[in-house]
Amino acid sequence: MSGTTGSISLAGPDAEFKILCDDDGAGTVTAFVRRYTTSPAGTVTVTDTGLDGTTPYAVTGTVAVCTSPDAEPGELTAHGEQDTAWALADHAGTVSVTLVVYAGSVTATTAEGALSIPAGGTLTWSASANTGGVLAGALDLAGAAGASWHVIWTTRP
Repeated sequence: MSGTTGSISLAGPDAEFKILCDDDGAGTVTAFVRRYTTSPAGTVTVTDTGLDGTTPYAVTGTVAVCTSPDAEPGELTAHGEQDTAWALADHAGTVSVTLVVYAGSVTATTAEGALSIPAGGTLTWSASANTGGVLAGALDLAGAAGASWHVIWTTRP
């Protein structure tokens, strides 16, 4: 927040995660998770795992941030609506959707069923390469009476 100050003190270690890609130079690029753990004393430990976050991973080539020609950030357009029912079926080419609930509750309905998200809740859905880089299937968002909420989504032009 602008104009605020403060600090946070952690008794235990802090961990940050990054998905990276390992290019073996022979045409195989493998995505993996790199975890940076900082101890309270400031010592940083790096651990590489598979995408499941537990299986150890050994780098075999050049490590870089993963890129996809179909997911260049400059090709996306951001949109937003507040306190208005939203349906994936009405927004072709949607790549990601984020729901933020400020007050009341919002029901998110997918093919798997309905989920009530209370005030303070945030959910994000994003596309995988398996669906061509856009979300597919059912996703409908509807607020309860008096709810205050926001939907932010990105689409491909």
